[in-house]
Amino acid sequence: MMQQLQLRTSSPLATAKRTIAFLVCAFMLGCSASEKEPTPVVSVQIEPAQKGPVEQTVTRRRRRVPPLQQAILSPKITSTIKQFLVQRGSRVKRGQLLAVLENADLSAVAQQSKGEFEQAEAGYTTTTAASLPQEIQKAELDAAAAKANFDAQQKVFDSRKELFDQGALPRRDLDAAQVSLAQARTQYEVAQRQLADLRRVGQKQTLKSAEGQLTAAKGKYLSAEAQLSYSEIRSPIDGVVTERPQYAGELATANQPILTVMDTSSLVVKAHVAQSDAAALKVGNSAQIQVPGASDPVAARISLVSPALDPGSTTVEVWVQSNKPNIALKPGMTAQLLMIARSAKDALTVPASAVYKMTTALSMSSSPRQTITLPSKPYRLAFAAKIASR
Repeated sequence: MMQQLQLRTSSPLATAKRTIAFLVCAFMLGCSASEKEPTPVVSVQIEPAQKGPVEQTVTRRRRRVPPLQQAILSPKITSTIKQFLVQRGSRVKRGQLLAVLENADLSAVAQQSKGEFEQAEAGYTTTTAASLPQEIQKAELDAAAAKANFDAQQKVFDSRKELFDQGALPRRDLDAAQVSLAQARTQYEVAQRQLADLRRVGQKQTLKSAEGQLTAAKGKYLSAEAQLSYSEIRSPIDGVVTERPQYAGELATANQPILTVMDTSSLVVKAHVAQSDAAALKVGNSAQIQVPGASDPVAARISLVSPALDPGSTTVEVWVQSNKPNIALKPGMTAQLLMIARSAKDALTVPASAVYKMTTALSMSSSPRQTITLPSKPYRLAFAAKIASR
């Protein structure tokens, strides 16, 4: 048997068959190896997560910076400018006189009205204190005299009637006495009515007339004083004069601006934000105003979150106020606004390089057979993952 095995293994035909089989297997193994994809090598940089403060912010660019208060002063009358008492850049107080217009004619009218008012006031005092009591006293005397005359005529008539009844007096004398008695009675009744009317109605109407004259004179005087005050331009607020387009001697036209005063002690930046961002903003939250060219931002706070949406843009108006603005922040500038919506002092933070924002749906897989699909919203990833598309 050993001899037969040696003959079989040493046979040239068997050797050729084995060689061919080996080559076929090697070829098949080579094809299979070429079809298999190489395993990717992913480099991962690992950094530890730390605890620290984090903030959720809302940013708006190119926001105009208006003052908290602004007064554009225009005269109510047309007149020549007599004098300016301030220059551009002057700091003024509320109620301070800033400019004076020509007012000689208005001053004369005011003086005349003042005199008429004083005259009416004196007449009212005289009427209430002297005239009316004298009239009442005169009416009382007239009533007393009429009563005395009536009583006398009554006695004359009674005596003559008695004589007439006795036949000692003619009818003519009795009739004359009766006529005199009727006249005396009428005079007495008239005097009584006049006294009663003067006490009841006359006093009230006389006082009312005197009061009406006094009120009319006072109204005319106040109107003249108001017209005179229109020639004086005063500041309604504390602030700084920022505009003065005219000079003394020029004609100031009614309802045309001649001065502008701004309160620069507080500046307000207004912005419209989306509903989702406005829901996280509250009055009192910190904010920053960044002025182009300035190295440091200006500290501010949210002073107003509108309770209603803008019907046109469906956004919410937010005011950010700086009570002590930097000198670099001036009214009329455009600035960038940064509002802090939420903040946490001791939050788990990861490096910025580990944060990815995805705007399309992606699939993450930790193994070739397990795939997780994420929606198209920004996510923060603090772990290594293989991203594979379905």
